Amino acid sequence: MALAAMAAYAKAETTETTAPVERPRLVVGIVVDQMRWDYLYYYHDEFVEGGLKRLLDEGFSYDNCMINYIPTVTAIGHSSVYTGSVPSLTGIAGNDFFVEGQRTTSVRDTTVQTVGAPNGKPGQQSPHHLLATTIGDQLKTATDFQGKVFGVALKDRASILPAGHCADAAYWWDENAGHYVTSTYYMDRLPQWMEDFNKTHKTVPQFDIKTTSEGVTMTFDLAKALVENEQLGQDDITDLLAISVSSTDAIGHKFGTRGEENHSVYIQLDKDLSQFLSLLDQKVGRGNYLVFLTADHGGMHAPKFLKEHKMPNGGWNNGEARRLLNAELNKAFGSAQLVRDIMDCRVYLNHDEIAARGLDIDAIKAKAIEYLRQEKDLAYVADYERLSEASIPDLIKQRAINGYNRHRTGDIFIQVRAGLLNYAFKEGFRGTSHGQWNPYDSHIPMVFMGWHVPHGSSAQETHITDFAATVCAMLHIERPDCCIGEALPFRGER
Repeated sequence: MALAAMAAYAKAETTETTAPVERPRLVVGIVVDQMRWDYLYYYHDEFVEGGLKRLLDEGFSYDNCMINYIPTVTAIGHSSVYTGSVPSLTGIAGNDFFVEGQRTTSVRDTTVQTVGAPNGKPGQQSPHHLLATTIGDQLKTATDFQGKVFGVALKDRASILPAGHCADAAYWWDENAGHYVTSTYYMDRLPQWMEDFNKTHKTVPQFDIKTTSEGVTMTFDLAKALVENEQLGQDDITDLLAISVSSTDAIGHKFGTRGEENHSVYIQLDKDLSQFLSLLDQKVGRGNYLVFLTADHGGMHAPKFLKEHKMPNGGWNNGEARRLLNAELNKAFGSAQLVRDIMDCRVYLNHDEIAARGLDIDAIKAKAIEYLRQEKDLAYVADYERLSEASIPDLIKQRAINGYNRHRTGDIFIQVRAGLLNYAFKEGFRGTSHGQWNPYDSHIPMVFMGWHVPHGSSAQETHITDFAATVCAMLHIERPDCCIGEALPFRGER
């Protein structure tokens, strides 16, 4: 048989006998900012049937999902869910970090401009600091860029990092404009439907929508508009929609983990989620979409709450620590500017100053560590480059190593005692924060529901990095290029 005829025969055989790859029409990732795992059960009895209860009643919950790096903050959490990786590899070392000696946010990009509002900083954002691919990037390449990928959140980093490099768009809230914007990284102008949406969904300029339950509804309103106007999940090519709920974090920071404000925002989340799932049932079809829900981090109970109930509490004054540490190093090395910053429990040394003066950086680190170890509120202090040698419990040590990126993380690792915020606060402060290894910050929800997901639960320990590996395995696409997570089997106790 001639080669051409053989090739045609082989192609015909393949066409006749090979079934198409089975995938859901739509993947929806929902990251609830600062959602402690136990909120699934603390508020459970007040949830409606179609929202968070539906996820638990129809889906599969891994009840022991942990964040496997330090610090546990927003930008890292969102990037880790979708890359299946850790700051050591993704380069997203925090909400803010230093790149080549300059402080930046995780998504700040001065080479792009605002789209959808007068030009300014709110729109100068992109994923260019992200050094890894995401679920969406892998889906794009697997579908020859026919699958659609969108991100939506009030926070820029919570929309941009999950959506990845190849996204059709990411939209976030511009408080100055009082509506959603994007950047020229994605497009030159908003689509007409998005301009119309902004006309009917807006606030007065400078209104802090993030600290209200209204922010949850605004987020899901845009998610619903994206499904309808971009026809997500309404053909045979899989799309992805990454949603992040930011108001839960802003309210936790301001009002803490208990009280009417926190209660209201989670009840609103549940109602809005129920309506959104109902829309997916109508537009995409029940069983045709895959949903997963998690958090980027948890949150410590507020110091005020802990104090009232006689539990360890307080705050470590990182600003004062920086001042005193610089003074101490000045005595030893003759420069008062050797510490550039203390941020996310990391000491960033001033490498430019150290090089200009010809100083020994190892000697400076050793002196700084010796001084900081005297502070009673610090459990551990160590040189990032020598973490493997440090006398720190293995679990904490490995998470610190996973969180260390030599070019962006800083020089000295600090861990505050349990129950302490990593900053000072005034008397009567009701709010809280996050960032530590402790379960209150690192134990997060991990729930899957929908396409090919059985009902059940498991107490198996899983990690935030397992989401990307699991979703990509279900889609039969390659996992992101820095993914260290494992694909989970949906086997459990129920």
